[in-house]
Amino acid sequence: MPALPASPEILPFGTLHTRLGECPVWDAQRQWLWLIDGREGLLLALDAQGEERQRFEVPAPLGSFALNSDGRLVLALRESVVLLDPVSGRMQTLGRLEDQHPNLRLNDGAALADGSFCVGTMHTFRAPQEAPLGGLYRIDTAGQMLRVDQGYGVVNGPVQHPVDGRLFVCDSAARRIYVYPRPGEGPWQRALFADTEGLGSGPDGCCFDAEGGLWSALVHIGEIVRFDALGQPSQRLRLPLTHPSSLCFGGPDLADLFVTSISDSGRLSASGPLDGRVLRVRGLGRRGAPRPQCRIQAPV
Repeated sequence: MPALPASPEILPFGTLHTRLGECPVWDAQRQWLWLIDGREGLLLALDAQGEERQRFEVPAPLGSFALNSDGRLVLALRESVVLLDPVSGRMQTLGRLEDQHPNLRLNDGAALADGSFCVGTMHTFRAPQEAPLGGLYRIDTAGQMLRVDQGYGVVNGPVQHPVDGRLFVCDSAARRIYVYPRPGEGPWQRALFADTEGLGSGPDGCCFDAEGGLWSALVHIGEIVRFDALGQPSQRLRLPLTHPSSLCFGGPDLADLFVTSISDSGRLSASGPLDGRVLRVRGLGRRGAPRPQCRIQAPV
């Protein structure tokens, strides 16, 4: 495996501490880093120095979110996807899960290039051979929610390739990353992209660099990894914390990599000095690919 081009600098970003830090999103217009604390039901925005600028409290657990082009926020709550108006605090429900189960909830999600929102579920504490409920959902720009695939244990990291538009989705429980054709160009039929069993961890949150490398957090072993176009690890980096959860490129030229982490998710816990913190990695020798915003205009 090729070595990193230089020794990256890894430092905490700000002083924020989370129980379940997830879903970092770089807001290029404001130069802010958005993220959530899923267990606390918090959506937070940090400025370029790591200082907290905005905070929204919603019913926990909060699975994921995306920025919407009209200034609203798309949120995946336990069983529903909503639009939140940050000025009035009003929430508009777009859709709900078809399946109901105490151990089933919405989890990771992201904006797609066509302005829609893709989100998946997690079904935990399943009995041996018990098929997972829920699956993968898409909320289109008119606010309609449709299940597009099933059979996922824990969905993480929905993210589109910056050039060809293919959609990459992790099943952290199965320790696999799958790939779909660009949404809208055919049926939602997945193929295996990478198996992370040999890396000793399930894949968690993901992002792309500008060269088409897929980065993922290896949540069980305290590392992040970059996969090449063939699904093979091309770079790995050990972090000074136990459970990295997700990551995104940011900064003025998208050359910094921001990593969220877990101190107490309910299933994973750690008590080191940086567990639950946000890290900023500099000197990777890569730049990120810009990520889209949602353009959902649901009727009131």
